[in-house]
Amino acid sequence: MWNERLVRKGVNVKYCSHCGARVRQEIPNGDNRPRDVCGECGMIHYQNPRVVAGCLPVYDNKVLLCRRAIEPRKGLWTLPGGFLELGETIEQGAIRETFEEAGAEVTVTQLYTLFNVLHVGQLSLFFLAEMDVPVFSAGVESLEVQLFGEQDIPWDELAFTTIRLTLEYYFSDRRRGEFVQRIQDINYNTAKTQTLKAGSA
Repeated sequence: MWNERLVRKGVNVKYCSHCGARVRQEIPNGDNRPRDVCGECGMIHYQNPRVVAGCLPVYDNKVLLCRRAIEPRKGLWTLPGGFLELGETIEQGAIRETFEEAGAEVTVTQLYTLFNVLHVGQLSLFFLAEMDVPVFSAGVESLEVQLFGEQDIPWDELAFTTIRLTLEYYFSDRRRGEFVQRIQDINYNTAKTQTLKAGSA
């Protein structure tokens, strides 16, 4: 079910990128939801979910976290990650963001968590990743970077729900000795989880 509230809230196209005329929101012929449509040339400006890719880097049973230097949630802790660039695979994007934000080189081992963050129109995913050496440094978007054991995680200072859930799943799975892939919907303050075995689709 499409989110009408998000569609209405997310309108930010004012002028057509093709002809420069004003854009209005309407349901195009053959469609079933409002789109940004040019009143002159008829071009439809689609707004689609943005993809955020990141890693859960691990070294010696500790996880690498970054303290954000930018808004939103400046000063809070997060896993390294960010928006996918054109021409990148999700693995490449996750590895790039980890190096840019944490100065760490990693090898991804498996896709671990995937979150449909419906209320902001994002798809956020995190890979389990291994660090061969404990070399890391804060990038321009990070105030500091640090390895944490489970007991030292700053749980009350995590930036996003997706980060908290990914870390909770990781430490729970590590105790069980089996890492399972999870898909979870997050919509405002409600969530529905579907758990998949690692490597399944």
